[in-house]
This record gives sequence, C-alpha cells and structure tokens, in this order.
Amino acid sequence: MLWVKAFHIIAVVTWFSGLFYLPRLFVYHALSSNPDCQATYKVQERKLWRGITNPSMMIAVGLGLWLLFAYGWTAYKADGWLHAKLALVVVLLGYHVYLGWLVRVFQADANTRSHVFYRWINEFPVLILIAVVILVVVKPF
Repeated sequence: MLWVKAFHIIAVVTWFSGLFYLPRLFVYHALSSNPDCQATYKVQERKLWRGITNPSMMIAVGLGLWLLFAYGWTAYKADGWLHAKLALVVVLLGYHVYLGWLVRVFQADANTRSHVFYRWINEFPVLILIAVVILVVVKPF
C-alpha cells in the first residue's frame, strides 16, 4: 500500500504543477497581441492540459480512491478532517474542470478576460493545497 501512497503523492504533485502553471500561461496569453506568440501559448496550454494536468488528476483521484477504500472508509468516516479534505478535493476538481474550459476558450480565441483575472485565479490552488496538507498532516478535527 505504500507504493500506492507514493504514486498518489507523485500524481498530486504533478497535477498541482499543471494547476499552478496553466493559469500563468493564461496570464501571458491574455497579455499577448502577437499572433505567433498566441499560437505558441495555445500549443503550450493544450499540451500541458492533455499531457500533464488531466492525466495526473485522473491518476491522483484513482489512487486516492484506492487508498480510501483500502484503508477502509468505515475506519475514517467519522473523522472530520477527511470529510473536509474530500470536500476540498471536490472544489479542486471543479477548478480543474474550469481550467479545461478556459483552455477551450483560448483555443477558440474567445477570451474576454484580462491578465489580472488570471493572476487572481492562479492563487486559488495554493489556498487549497495549504488547507489539504494541514488537514492531512495535523488532522485538526
């Protein structure tokens, strides 16, 4: 089971790398008016989404579910920290889906938001990461 946990952590780290970098690419893309640069950003966004972010999310969630059921959901179901962590994971999955939608928006040259908006949404996964790590390590409730 330690191997599953190790690969789960690796998948979460790679998933977060995509969640951190993709909005940063959106910042640069929204700032750019050069068609060649915009084409490059589209390729980078698509490859990051399809090659790293989305597959890592699927692996992280799959291995997380494996761990949840292998360790016995019944053993943890009364623990509030786990419920809070799972709720944050659901929120993070919503954020993930939103980023996928934004990739399609940029691919279609339909972005209407400024770089400032993307700078702000770039900070969201940091807050989730901090909360999840604290919940899992400290188990405050």
